[in-house]
Amino acid sequence: MSESRLAVISIIVENRLQSANVNALLSEFGEYIIGRMGVPYNKKSVAVISVVLDAPAETINKLTGKIGMLGGVSAKTLMSRI
Repeated sequence: MSESRLAVISIIVENRLQSANVNALLSEFGEYIIGRMGVPYNKKSVAVISVVLDAPAETINKLTGKIGMLGGVSAKTLMSRI
């Protein structure tokens, strides 16, 4: 496995019915999560979640990909060079 990277995954949940699936995936990768912040934005009926991880790049990409495959959910990742 490659060396660990610091990353932030930004998630927008437009289909609130997917919230349980997003949380299940985050729990599955919980050993890598440093912290997370979720903000419901009721005016637009969405939730915005930021997740900070310390994990190998492959693991970060795997989590982002799985989240992005959920209908009504978007995810983007920013990785450090550290």
